[in-house]
Amino acid sequence: MWEKELEAAIEAGLKAKVKIMEIYNQGFDVEIKDDNSPVTIADKTADSIIREHLHKAFPSHAFLTEESEDNEERLSNDYVWIVDPVDGTKDFVAKDGGFTTNIALAYKHELVVGVVVVPVTGDIYYASKGNGAFHKLFDGRVNQIHVNDKLEDLTCLCSVFHTNETELKLIEKHSDKIKHVMKFGSSLKPCRIAEGLAEITYRMSAGTKEWDTGACQIIVEEAGGLFVEPDGSRITYNRKDVYNRKGYVVVNRKENILL
Repeated sequence: MWEKELEAAIEAGLKAKVKIMEIYNQGFDVEIKDDNSPVTIADKTADSIIREHLHKAFPSHAFLTEESEDNEERLSNDYVWIVDPVDGTKDFVAKDGGFTTNIALAYKHELVVGVVVVPVTGDIYYASKGNGAFHKLFDGRVNQIHVNDKLEDLTCLCSVFHTNETELKLIEKHSDKIKHVMKFGSSLKPCRIAEGLAEITYRMSAGTKEWDTGACQIIVEEAGGLFVEPDGSRITYNRKDVYNRKGYVVVNRKENILL
């Protein structure tokens, strides 16, 4: 199940990567959207490339993407592609390499495919429902990935640009278990947890949307981890309200949901 969809998502992400890196290396202007977030021609061009590729492969599927106008027609479609062409535009603008391209497919509100491409390195993280999670390295090697089982001496990953006071207080509150704090951009944080390189990341704010979390959520889940709202509820997709208003916690084990 989902092999064709996964293959198409990877192809779309790699097509977008070529254009993203071309713009990244040549220079670009930065616009500020109505929500005060930055956007560049890379976001818009990559969005168009991904939509075109996936629409050609699956013409009946709907889309929910950061850079395209949303409408509620998608709510009546069982299949919805959820796309963030450049997740971490602030990282893109800062040229720190910590941005990704996120492509997910939801079927009846549940994630079934997730692809996270890291344009600067060429790494690809991907998963499909019931088939495990994988990391394809820039050199072509493919490793199945799993969360680790650590319950002590934990590493918490923080956002480069969006860490807030609530998150910092939680880290301090649980300093008996959280011994290391590292900063990574965009979907790199959940992917590192899926790979067993860290154990926890918090997002205790309402600022993220479905396209920020869809692709990396299924990668974490298929790697054996949890990607949940702070009360432990799973996040569903293709909602009328696309904001993750309660925030979320990503952990390797349920015992590490430290609140």
